Amino acid sequence: MFSDNKKDRQNLELVSSQNIISKGTKIVGDLISEGDLRIDGTIEGNLKTPGKIVVGKTGVVKGTLDGTDAHFEGKFSGKLNLTGTLTLRSSAHIEGEVTLGKLEVEPGATFNVTCAMQGAIKESRSKNEQKGGAKKGEEQIA
Repeated sequence: MFSDNKKDRQNLELVSSQNIISKGTKIVGDLISEGDLRIDGTIEGNLKTPGKIVVGKTGVVKGTLDGTDAHFEGKFSGKLNLTGTLTLRSSAHIEGEVTLGKLEVEPGATFNVTCAMQGAIKESRSKNEQKGGAKKGEEQIA
């Protein structure tokens, strides 16, 4: 009984923990994290986490980033793969290839990318076809 509870608390702490890469810190190489990540320094390489990624105004990421949700105020260049939402504040500067679920952009943000949105298109087509709607390229006769 107590061992299960202790194990659950350890797992909760691991998932809810936030790792911080402070301003003035530079990491070159692959970084894998199970928790959330805040970057105010520089990362060059591959970054992977199921948690939320926050890149502060002084943060720079160059490489491949795989995650769920990301919030950018700083810079990114490379390949960005998110299953959730990408939020760009006015100071954000993003370049490269982006695949995401949803996009939120404040005026003033730089977003020079090749972008593919996943999920929303598939869901709306599926719902339309289930309701007896016409498929793309077909006409529905009344």
